[in-house]
Amino acid sequence: MAKKPILDGYRILDFTQYLAGPSATRLMAELGAEIIKVEMAPYGDPSRAFPYRKNKRSAYYVQQNRGKKSLCLELKDARSQTIVRELIGECDVLIENYAPGVIGRLGFGWEQVRALNPKLVMCSISAFGQTGPLSHLSGFDYIAQAYAGVTSVIGEPDRPPSLPMLAIGDVTTGVHAACALSFALLDVHRTGVGQHLDISLLDCYFHQHEVNVQAYSASGGQIVPRRAGSHHYAVAPTGIFRGPEGYIMILALLHQWPVLCKAMGREDLIKDERFKTNELRVANLQELIALIEGWLQGFPTDAAAIEALQAVRVPVAPILTVPQAIAHPHHRARGTVRQVSDRMLGEFDIPGMPLRFSGHPELPELQAPFLGEHNGEILAGLLGYDAARVAELEGAGVLVSAAH
Repeated sequence: MAKKPILDGYRILDFTQYLAGPSATRLMAELGAEIIKVEMAPYGDPSRAFPYRKNKRSAYYVQQNRGKKSLCLELKDARSQTIVRELIGECDVLIENYAPGVIGRLGFGWEQVRALNPKLVMCSISAFGQTGPLSHLSGFDYIAQAYAGVTSVIGEPDRPPSLPMLAIGDVTTGVHAACALSFALLDVHRTGVGQHLDISLLDCYFHQHEVNVQAYSASGGQIVPRRAGSHHYAVAPTGIFRGPEGYIMILALLHQWPVLCKAMGREDLIKDERFKTNELRVANLQELIALIEGWLQGFPTDAAAIEALQAVRVPVAPILTVPQAIAHPHHRARGTVRQVSDRMLGEFDIPGMPLRFSGHPELPELQAPFLGEHNGEILAGLLGYDAARVAELEGAGVLVSAAH
């Protein structure tokens, strides 16, 4: 007998758009939760317009919304609000990532929804949180990143800060939200009472400072985190080195320095006055870089240099491009890169499911919804609306659908 998915039986009312919120419900859909994605008429989630698009179908939208059901409503219409209130009574979770206050103005703030369903868990995702001096501001990933002190440490020391070309903040905020929702649902089982979760991009970004905050604070300001370009400002050797063909990442922590010296045939460097402690290696970083890169240049290829370091277990990696990473056999073998098939876009690659369970090794085959694709199914199946009533709401523009 096939096992039920981990989140089978849980129903999520999903008012999220773009990326942070959809990342949370994407993980929950993969684990079997029923996700009712409420999209604002007439266009739905704005990410439906994001590239890459083909026949008005967005691969960006598909990646984040596979396995969800789309209910497209004119939310300012009183009849839509009635539908949402009825659905709240049928759901375990309401998740939203509008700017603070918007969901309340629609009539579905925490006090309203808890009155409709005391066991409901509500999760609000925003740039700066529901409270605090910045909470009224709108913001996206890079905005929260800048306030978190993260952007200031990315890039070359003598040039403006740089942007990472991926949505670190949005996706990790989604993961934090999914984690918090799981814990809150466990608490509902114990207490029978739901609660409101306040998850912000800023909090999640700040959570990722592993060295910077404690080092600055505990040192009384003696250590000031800064942009250091291709090499870490506090740990050496840790950074990107020029190899015989391209660039190589080497990360030799404290106990690995002697191992690296032996691999280089330079055991004399272990107790060299310039390099015998981490602090001295950081202070004499340019000399250290020159020594390591000089050694790397003696190999015929980057692969040969990497193999020599892997043989003595010094952490090392090639700097792969996105196409190289997509094609890498390890990523393919583990499903880190996953090929999916969409009804309009055909087959293409997306990032794989990062959560792995021994009891549930198989992943479901999921499809992203067309706009309003499940309007009739949701209203009939959960709320008992008959076909005539659904048709009346469609004719009045309360329900909207489109084949993309």
